Amino acid sequence: MKSNPQSKSQSRPQRSAPRGATRAMTHPLLATTMLAFAGLPALADDAALQKEAAGHFKPIPSMVPAVKDNAVTRDKVELGKMLFFDPRLSASQLISCNTCHNLSMGGDDNLETSIGHGWAKGPRNAPTVLNAVFNIAQFWDGRAGDLKTQAKGPIQAGVEMNNTPKVVEETLKSIPDYVARFKAAFPNEAEPVTFDNLARAIEAFEATLITPGSRFDQFLEGKLDALDATEKTGLKLFMDKGCVACHSGVNVGGEAYYPFGVVEKPGADILPANDRGRFEVTKTADADYVFRAGPLRNIALSAPYFHSGKVWDLKQAVAIMATSQLGAKLSDKEIEAITAFLGTLTGEQPRVELPILPVSTDRTPLPK
Repeated sequence: MKSNPQSKSQSRPQRSAPRGATRAMTHPLLATTMLAFAGLPALADDAALQKEAAGHFKPIPSMVPAVKDNAVTRDKVELGKMLFFDPRLSASQLISCNTCHNLSMGGDDNLETSIGHGWAKGPRNAPTVLNAVFNIAQFWDGRAGDLKTQAKGPIQAGVEMNNTPKVVEETLKSIPDYVARFKAAFPNEAEPVTFDNLARAIEAFEATLITPGSRFDQFLEGKLDALDATEKTGLKLFMDKGCVACHSGVNVGGEAYYPFGVVEKPGADILPANDRGRFEVTKTADADYVFRAGPLRNIALSAPYFHSGKVWDLKQAVAIMATSQLGAKLSDKEIEAITAFLGTLTGEQPRVELPILPVSTDRTPLPK
């Protein structure tokens, strides 16, 4: 009688299972319990990391924050949005706020330094307008205490929009729809169309340009699997190496001023000698080459980096910061991990419907 191959294979000795495994395989509940216990150390580590991070950072709120001395109303926001996109605020009528703070490109222009009136190059890299409402002050040197003060600066700067408050007011008053919108946004004022109110309206709109819901925010709020292992390693390194000393809070930076080159000053190609930072504001020696710590939210969208805009690669920027600010030489793996963590700071981008601007009249000043 011929042997049955199937019987022969079944008669082969079977490899014995590890002790306890047989019981686990025949008892699904026991198997589940064993898997749960096997995962506890990793979960405990993640929970500890989340708790440590929550001591340094805060999630971006999903609600628009209050603005000091400027109620954020619907009418004011809608007016501010129109003004933000209106190139007629510039002398040439070519440049709007959105030109340098492009809401489709991370809230900046992705240029080394911005191009302004008459193709003039600005002196510094344009900071992102996204989440700017959370910064201690505006501009790299902090010379504007709030967004409404900041909004006035570029309009009047010769290398930017090159206009004057008088001409801006003439322009707005010449357009009936704008006059009506200013009255709705500032109902208790006899003369609502003013340069100050323009700045308040733009500030109200910019306060809405927040980016909640990043994977890092989800992690801070308790979703421990929102970051992968490399990103968690990067977060831990970011805190342990000392990056968090300057980059913390809601905006992961933007809360205080620090010298660029605490330990070692970068070369002139990155830190131009003629830009002395906050010194130009305070005229005090201790403010020499001091700048506001850059907020790192959405940093993966806003290359190039630093006030000079000289560094285009985020990994290179991380390495420079480690050397200059911390005196640390990071390995390639450490740089990659920190960079991966920074990528988790990209939040939900604001969805802004492009406004249809009112038409100029024969009284509207002509471009120059």
